Amino acid sequence: MTAERPPIRIFIDADACPVKDEVYKVGARYGLKTWVVSNAFMVIPASPLISRMIVDAGPDVADDWIVEQASAGDMVVTNDIPLADRVLKKGAYAIGANGRPFTADSIGQALAQRSIMEHLRASGEITGGPRPFDRNDRSRFLQALDEAINKELRRRR
Repeated sequence: MTAERPPIRIFIDADACPVKDEVYKVGARYGLKTWVVSNAFMVIPASPLISRMIVDAGPDVADDWIVEQASAGDMVVTNDIPLADRVLKKGAYAIGANGRPFTADSIGQALAQRSIMEHLRASGEITGGPRPFDRNDRSRFLQALDEAINKELRRRR
């Protein structure tokens, strides 16, 4: 007899996440438990499928909680590249709010680019931030989350 796999869960690195509402809708459509993880109180929809986890303030506290909870096949929504790297190592999926999926093949390059950008910002070479988030990003995100969930559901069959 084989052990039943735990259900897929979604974890949102929520403090600066612009696609929380989209995650709630996709999670509800598939009946998936969604965890909203933040350093401060955040209003969430009243649903038995959505839970809030408020962690202490501090660097990587929310990330650490997500990594401790996430397991293979879970979905993690984050723009935090080091967090994406950590959950990928656990077999979870990591998807950026702009719809960019982080993968084992792409995470090394993303970490290297992040390091270069940090260096350039520290030296004063770059003073602006990323381009504004737009509806195309939102659409790409919805597609990427849906694809990742379906990929995991197929894998489990």
